[in-house]
This record gives sequence, structure tokens and C-alpha cells, in this order.
Amino acid sequence: MARRRGELGLGLDALFEDNTTDIQVKKTLKISEIEPNRTQPRKHFDETAIHALAKSIKVHGVIQPLLVRQLRNGVYQIVAGERRWRASKIAGIDEVPVIIKELSDAETMQIAMIENLQRENLDPIEEAQGYKYLADTFGMTQNEIAETVGKSRSVIANSLRLLSLPEKVVEMIGNGSLSIGHAKILLSLENQESIQQLAVKTVENNLSVRQLEELIEEVDKKPLKKKSPKKSGYFSEMELSLNEQLGRRVKIKPSADDKGKLVIEFFDKNDLKEIVKKLTEE
Repeated sequence: MARRRGELGLGLDALFEDNTTDIQVKKTLKISEIEPNRTQPRKHFDETAIHALAKSIKVHGVIQPLLVRQLRNGVYQIVAGERRWRASKIAGIDEVPVIIKELSDAETMQIAMIENLQRENLDPIEEAQGYKYLADTFGMTQNEIAETVGKSRSVIANSLRLLSLPEKVVEMIGNGSLSIGHAKILLSLENQESIQQLAVKTVENNLSVRQLEELIEEVDKKPLKKKSPKKSGYFSEMELSLNEQLGRRVKIKPSADDKGKLVIEFFDKNDLKEIVKKLTEE
């Protein structure tokens, strides 16, 4: 698997080269012999873009082959190229060029992630769910995911943090009602109910990121129950530093005499193991 991850890290084009050691066959297949991968990260397709691609395929044909693998039942499953497959069906094309490769489930998912990230942006939630699938299903660490898709570990960690938001807020981010900028501001809050209320208010009033920040500042100024001691510049700097180094939400809650609590967010057991490893590295 280590060699495969290195190959994947070179980019999607490397997967179509002839000089790999994996079994690879180029041929044409009937559309009816091919099925999409139900676990691929992209769940929503731009129908306008698909129809535009179908018009191009009617004129020029499918220029780049689909990447597929053969399943035990004899059906060929799409690894990369579902947009071309969908557009070919609309265009009335009976057969499409394919490259058949022997790939594991993990390799299939990794390639699907790479194709979507490199060729057509996933929405932020689809991207986060794709990373989570790699971690949960194949036990990949954030570092391994980062290496596979060619991004930094902190990008992977921050993407996964989106899934810790309330379900309704996650839906808003996925459909584009809330931007990533809004999400980052909301992630700085702890109370899930407050996060959802502010998200709804943001969408209903079409608030900018700056306006959301100002709204949160106004809420914070209202007199509440007894507040914990205000963080000094030192604690704030340490909190920011840990956030950047660990790629997770970190909260320092100071009390009297420079004592306090350190709270580190984690997503699952594998993520916790990775945090402990990072903290204990010399």
C-alpha cells in the first residue's frame, strides 16, 4: 500500500500511465456494463454542466477513457469519470473507452477523492465526508490522507472539523447557504444551540462573515453569569499555536494562579491516537 500511496500522490494523470506494474487493459465497454461507485465522495452533480458535456461528447466523443475496475459479479465499477459516463448516457453513446485496472476498495476511494479534488471541486461537506470515509473505513491517519490527496494535514483536520457542527448547519454549508468563512467563525463557539441559531440568523439576514463576527461580539458583551477569568495574551498565543500545530480546535480555560484546563477536540479513536502520538513525540 505504501507504494500505491506514493503513486497516488503524483496526481491523477499518473494512474493512466502504461508503465505501472498493475494489470491494466484499454478497451471499450457498453454503457450498460458500467455502474457508478455508490461510495464515491461526490453526491451531487451539476446537471447543467453534465448536459454541456453531453453536447461536447456528441460532437467529439469521449476523449479521455473512464477508469474502471471489474467487480466479482462481472460488472465494471467507475473509479474515475462518472461525469463522462453520465454525459455519455445523455448523449446516447452506446460504448465508451475505458482503462481497466485491478484496484482495492481503499485505492478506489483514494482515486475518486483525487479526481474530484483535482478536476471539479467538491462542496466542503462532501470533501470532509470523503476524508472521514478514508479514516473510518481504511484506518488512515490524517497525515496519510494528506499525503494521498496532496494537501497539508491541517487542511484535512480543519475540513473534518466541519462535521462536528450541528446537522442543520452542516446542511447549510453543503448547499452553499453558509460559506467556509462563516463556518470557521461558528467553529470558534462551543454551544451547539447557539451555533445553530447564529447560522440560521446569518442565512435569513444574508450576513457577511464580518457581520457574523460583529454579531457574536455583541452577544459576548451582554452581561452573563459569572465569567471565567479573561485570557492573558500568553494563553491566547498558546491556544493559537496549539490550534495550528495540531490542526484541531484547542481551548485553554485559565483559572486563578495561572492554573486551568486544556481542552483538545478529536473526531474518533484514530484521531485521538494521532494527537497523543504528536504530543509525545520528542
